[in-house]
Amino acid sequence: MIRAENTKSIQWSDWLFNAVNYTLLTILLIVTIYPFYYIFIYSISDSFRAQSGVFLWPAGFSLESYKATIKLQGLGDAAIISVLRTVLGTAITVVCCSFFAYLITKREMPFRKIIYRFVLITMYFNAGFIPWYLTMKMYGLQNNFLLYILPTALTGFYIILIKTFIEQLPPALEESAKIDGAGYITIFTKVIFPLSTPIIATIAVFAAVGQWNTWFDNFFLVENPKLQTLQLLLYNFLSQSNSISNMSAADLTMSAEARVMTPQSIQMTITMLVTLPIVIVYPMLQRFFVKGIMMGAVKG
Repeated sequence: MIRAENTKSIQWSDWLFNAVNYTLLTILLIVTIYPFYYIFIYSISDSFRAQSGVFLWPAGFSLESYKATIKLQGLGDAAIISVLRTVLGTAITVVCCSFFAYLITKREMPFRKIIYRFVLITMYFNAGFIPWYLTMKMYGLQNNFLLYILPTALTGFYIILIKTFIEQLPPALEESAKIDGAGYITIFTKVIFPLSTPIIATIAVFAAVGQWNTWFDNFFLVENPKLQTLQLLLYNFLSQSNSISNMSAADLTMSAEARVMTPQSIQMTITMLVTLPIVIVYPMLQRFFVKGIMMGAVKG
């Protein structure tokens, strides 16, 4: 009798815990997703009807804001630069950080502990904007596409994650490759790198998001409009949304279905165009993301 009451009490407490847990997680999910959903439904709503407010469903349906935004001058070139920056910058970051992390796991590497300490220091101390600006100019990276990909080739946080992950791989794998006559580069490319896919995918997500969203270096060091990134271009358009909406109205008056764009609809559309590529790419690498973070952060 007592055991039955205890079992019933445990089942009731489990049910209550699950109910509270699922309720809180559902609220957190809604709070996290709704802002992005709101931006999306506003961007596809009729501009005038959306001004009175949207909540769960679009206020009408119109893609005029997307048509007007896509026609903005220089948008195509800026999109190409941003894609190239993201793809090349991410690839260079992954290759350089992973190979550097592999090298500092080798005991025979001279001063490897000192070099690793310098990597750690960069995570805690920053020289500031002026030294960074002067250094980039001294290296000839002003108005140079290499500005987007070289400074991020080595990142301390990524190196620490990869190094920790590599140290957890069985040493017998590398030893057997050495017996077969493989050198460091062969071992890295044929053994270490393929086995490090989870952590490589993790830093690839970090690097790609960073490259896609960054506009700071473009703003201060690039004056050539041909090298302007999509983020800076759209940032400028966001600050000029009132004039863009008037321009869109003038351009679309010849259409039978013309709609005057409001500043809010232009802003929502630009925000969607900037964030949508990352939102599409992230789920493809999500299955590696958690595993890579957990395995790459077990040891210091």
